[in-house]
This record gives sequence, structure tokens and C-alpha cells, in this order.
Amino acid sequence: MVPSRLTFLRPASPGTWILLGIIAPLGMMAVSALMLLELRQDAWDKAEQTSRNLLQVIERDVARNIELLDLSLRGVQDNLRAPGLDAASPEIRQLTLFDRATSAQDIGLMMVLDEHGRPTESSPRSPAPTGSFADRDYFRVHVARPDLGLYLGPPVVSRLNGERMLPLSRRITKPDGTFGGVAVATLKLSYFRRLLDRLGLGRDGAINLYHRDGTRIMRHPYVEADLGTSIAGTANFERFRREGSGSFTSASVRDGLLRHYTFTGVGDLPLLLNVALSVDEIDAEWRTKAAVISGVVLVLGGLTIALVVMFARELERRTGIEAELARLSMTDMLTGLPNRRRFEDELDRAWGRAAGSGRPLSLLVVDADHFKRYNDRYGHGVGDEILKGLAGALSESVFRPGDLVCRIGGEEFVVLLPGTDGTGALSVADRIHDAVAQVALASAGIGGGSVTVSIGAASAAQARDAADLVRLADEALYAAKNGGRNQTRSAAAPAATAALRLVHARQI
Repeated sequence: MVPSRLTFLRPASPGTWILLGIIAPLGMMAVSALMLLELRQDAWDKAEQTSRNLLQVIERDVARNIELLDLSLRGVQDNLRAPGLDAASPEIRQLTLFDRATSAQDIGLMMVLDEHGRPTESSPRSPAPTGSFADRDYFRVHVARPDLGLYLGPPVVSRLNGERMLPLSRRITKPDGTFGGVAVATLKLSYFRRLLDRLGLGRDGAINLYHRDGTRIMRHPYVEADLGTSIAGTANFERFRREGSGSFTSASVRDGLLRHYTFTGVGDLPLLLNVALSVDEIDAEWRTKAAVISGVVLVLGGLTIALVVMFARELERRTGIEAELARLSMTDMLTGLPNRRRFEDELDRAWGRAAGSGRPLSLLVVDADHFKRYNDRYGHGVGDEILKGLAGALSESVFRPGDLVCRIGGEEFVVLLPGTDGTGALSVADRIHDAVAQVALASAGIGGGSVTVSIGAASAAQARDAADLVRLADEALYAAKNGGRNQTRSAAAPAATAALRLVHARQI
């Protein structure tokens, strides 16, 4: 016997698809997160490069202008030794000592102080200085340090016009090597203000120029109260002074805002310059991009999950339909019992288990007696009801979960009894006769005991294979039919005149 089977495709389960639907968006989110991290790093790299470019431009401009002013001071030093200068008129002395650089917009006063700090010469177009300047740091430092060279001091307020200025000074040495005074030049802080005002750094960005003693020389955006204040001793400034150049992120000493500082010294001068960018403003553009990208990813992820869930539900529905079709393909539609296909599959498996373990296996083939008479006399509707009644009677007669009752066609049924020997099978057959005797159909006038069945019984111990087991049970059934119906015949033991014996017979 070669049983036929339906083969169904087994796609991934709905749960697997839902899991994939969750993993896929998570993968998208992970990739997006990496991309956003790279975008943020790009924003910070861009800010760092912008800051360094600004520092380079400002540092070069400041260093060049201070170098030009220092060259003018050197010229004063040299020209003071010019022959005949003492006898020249004041106008000639000014032209000799001070070059045209002193007339530049941002140059304050240039003057020569004698060894007592009193002015002896001053640049043209400047108010003539009076009094003594011996108390100024730019004078006293050269008295104390003959080898100092150029001195660039912290900002001072001019005694002549009240302006804030950055002083530069050089020592004047007499021919005999003794201290002869100081050449002084001042650079207006308005120069730094104009230089920095040309730059834009956002609402909370800032540029600061400090003296190495911690005094703030200039700040952009400009706030008058910031000038001349000292941040010496603060963690930020000490890092500026200690490292000389670099970058770091820290809270501002001035207003507490978190800023990214990029800083450098100005040449060999005692000046420190930094560009401070607001961390919030550095991240602002990135946050906008991140919000857009995250929104798109969330929408796509949500759509993906929704589509996968819909697909999984449809797959689940189709899987359910296929399972139902598979069940129906194994089910008799009239009685709800398993059909011939199911019986053939189960018989093969039961025979294999019995052959492997040596356990008993029995089969009953049940056929309704004179069933055609019911169809001819009462119609097929009544015949169908009788078949349903027989299905119920057979199902009530078996108790173990492994026992199987099937309708294999027409009015023919089978009862497969794994683990049951011939004696047990005959006990089941006896219960079937008793249960069938209770089948009645009052609407058609068919009372209890009117419907009977004939049963053929066979055991695996008498058969060569599964097909032989069915053949033996069929032969026993035919013997029961021929022997008068409403009885059970068994192929389990031979009689004196036949290979089948009457086991159970009832009056019809």
C-alpha cells in the first residue's frame, strides 16, 4: 500500500517574520546612529578647523603689527645715537626719531623717557606728555632688567586722553653702558576691537586676547566691563598658559556656558589668544540633521514593522488556512472522522512502531449491514444521519488516545488499535456492537437495534506487513457478511472448516 499525501510549502513562521521585522528596523537604527555619530564628529572637526583658521589669521595680524611697532622702537634706539641730533630743531628730531608708522590710526603715543622717567621726545600729532612716567611698569622693568629687550605690558589707561592702550618699550643705553631711559610706544585697544569685530562666531561664540599675567586685553563680542579683568588662577587660563596651544571643552569662567576652546600664543609675545565656540551652537546644525534623519528612520522603521506585522498576520492566516486544508484533506466531511488518507498514514506509522518494538497491533474493519436499503427507502439524507450515528457509536467505543476511528468510504469504517492484541480487539468489537444497537432515528421511524454492523478483526501477529493486515481484516469482514451479518469474524485463529471464526453474532 502506497499512501498518498499532500505536501505544503513551509515558509518561515509568523513569529520569525515579526522577529525579522523588529531586527531590520533595529539594524537601520544602528546604522543611522553610526552615521549620526560621524556627522557629529564632522561638525566638531569643522568647528575645530574654523577656530584654528581664525586663530591663524588673528595671530598673524597681531604679530605683524606689533613687529612693525617694535621696528619703530628699534629705530628710535638707533636714531638717538645719530650725530648732531642734539643740535637739531625739534621738528628735525621728530622726523629723525619717529617714522611714519607713528601716524597710523591705531598707534597711540611714542615717546622717549630719560633715566628719571621724564619725557624728552614724543611723536608728532600727539599731545605733548608731561610729568614723570617712572612709576609705569614699562619703565621700571628696564631699570631692573638691562637685558630684557622688548617689553609688552598689560593694558594701561593713557594719562593724556584716557584711552586704553597696550604699551611696548625698549631700554635706551648710554654710550658708557648705563641706563639712559626708555623708548615707549602704545597700541590702542581699538585696533584689536576692529580686528575681531570683522569675525562672526554665532550668538554665544567669543574671541579673547589675554596677557600672560591673566589680564583680558580684548574680547569679542565687545563688553567694556570685560577689559582689564584678570582670570589668572582659573583652570581654563592655567591650561592656556601651561600648554601654549591646543583645544578642550570646558565651562566659561565668565558666564558658565559650555564652550569649546581653541587657543594659541601670539609668536614669542606674552599674549594668549583663544576662540571659544558654544557647544550648543556647534551641535545645533547637527541636531537639525539628526532630527530629520531620526524622523525618517523612525517612519521607515515603523512602516517596516507595520508591513512585517501585516505580512506576518497574512502569513498566519494563510498558514491557518493551509493547516485547515491539510486537516480537511485528512477528514471525512460528513462524519468529521479521519478519512482514508489519514488512516493510511497512521497505519504505516503504527506498523513501523509495532514492528520495531514487538508491541501488538490490531485492526477492525466495520461495515453497516444493508445500508443501501436505508438510502433506497428513506433517501440519502436519512442514510447520512445513520452514518453520523455509526461514527458516534464507534468513537464512543474506544478510550485510549492512540486508538483511531476512520471512515474510509461509503458505509465502511476502520478502527486502528495500537498496543492492542487480538483478544483486546474483540472486546472493542463487542463494545461497538452494543453502541451501534443504540443508534436510532426517530424522525424516520428507525428504532434502536434496527441498524447493525459486521466487523472483521485482524492482528499484526498474523500479518506480513500493513497491507496484509488490511487484507486479513477485509477477509474477516466478508466472512461476517456472508455468515449472516451483525457479527464479528476474526482472522486470528483458524476453525476446522475455515480460516475465520465466528466471534460475535446477533439476531437481525
